[in-house]
Amino acid sequence: MNIYKGWKAVLLLLAAVLLLAGCGSGNNENKIVAGKVNVVTSFYPLYEFAKEIGGEEAHVINLMPVGVEPHDWTPRSQEILNTSKAQLFLYNGAGLEGWLDSFLKGLGSDSKVKTVEVSQGITLISSGEEDGHQHGAGNDDHHDEDGQVHAEDEHNHDHGHIDPHTWVSPKSAMIMAENIKNSFIEVDPVHREQYEDRYEQLHARLQQLDAKFTEELAKTSRKEIVVSHQSFGYLCRDYGLTQHSIMGLTPEAEPKAQDLIHLSKLVKEEGIQYIFFEELVSDKLVSTLASEAGVKTLVLNPVEGLTKQQEQAGENYFTLMEKNLQNLVLALQ
Repeated sequence: MNIYKGWKAVLLLLAAVLLLAGCGSGNNENKIVAGKVNVVTSFYPLYEFAKEIGGEEAHVINLMPVGVEPHDWTPRSQEILNTSKAQLFLYNGAGLEGWLDSFLKGLGSDSKVKTVEVSQGITLISSGEEDGHQHGAGNDDHHDEDGQVHAEDEHNHDHGHIDPHTWVSPKSAMIMAENIKNSFIEVDPVHREQYEDRYEQLHARLQQLDAKFTEELAKTSRKEIVVSHQSFGYLCRDYGLTQHSIMGLTPEAEPKAQDLIHLSKLVKEEGIQYIFFEELVSDKLVSTLASEAGVKTLVLNPVEGLTKQQEQAGENYFTLMEKNLQNLVLALQ
């Protein structure tokens, strides 16, 4: 009987510990906090920049869970409710968030949250895809003669075949950081000086990263890269590279057999030594192509989100972009 009581006490204690763990900081981080500027971000890079600029004045909630690929995710009702109570909702735009229109409608007419499209001011890239694979639904693109689209010319969230991966270039990231800073000041002008100071520190780091990409990639003899999905258009445009992708703008955009044959031929003709893959997407097609072409694989991270291992290791936008640069230099030398 005493043994039974002893085990019962242990089980009750274990249940209490598990219950407390379930109520820990992980859950509280996703709740609105009184006395702070509550900011909801649509995915990881915006979350990191908003935390840096917002500092102690802000409570930042990221909608995207760790280890989830953004193209596979849609928000739940609790996330819509949280956002409706926040002061700021920051989203990338350019068609990244295919769920955006229904999400914004779900916020309700009484919500005072300010919504900000962070890619505003970036000259967007028209992908030229013809297979219907993109982040949002189709729409007539407004673009200039070189196939580039100007974000300020767009008046809705439906960007058709626009490449949304703006943040992968430090040059674009600088514009995005400034947009985030301005949005903080608009909803909380009392702390303008603090937001300006922290933004300047972030901007300086992005400038240094930009200078490093410019200097290192200018030295490379090769300029062609083969990637798993079409995430690096802005990086390539800004630093003089050309990307050839196995898949389209989304990882679900499966290639045709003739596309793989063409890429295999290109790899051999150009003397390409490495094909790039990314952690949050299956590397099956990359491995197949690399094996067929007799080349190696390397990571090129579109920084759409962190894996659990990367989060635990303290990785961030800057460490991942530094690794991207190292791998690009290795592949292009």
